[in-house]
Amino acid sequence: MNRKKKLNQILQKRLKAAKAKGAGNKKDKYVSKAERARLEAAAELETGAESEDPTSSA
Repeated sequence: MNRKKKLNQILQKRLKAAKAKGAGNKKDKYVSKAERARLEAAAELETGAESEDPTSSA
């Protein structure tokens, strides 16, 4: 019984690893604090430029 159990565990482990590899990554790519600040500043500039546009307020 032990031999069958051990082989079954090994096969299940390999199957689980194969499924995990093919499933893809669910986490987002890490963005550093400095990068987030830079992106936020760029977005703020865009929204500021859009609000100052004379055609949008007319």
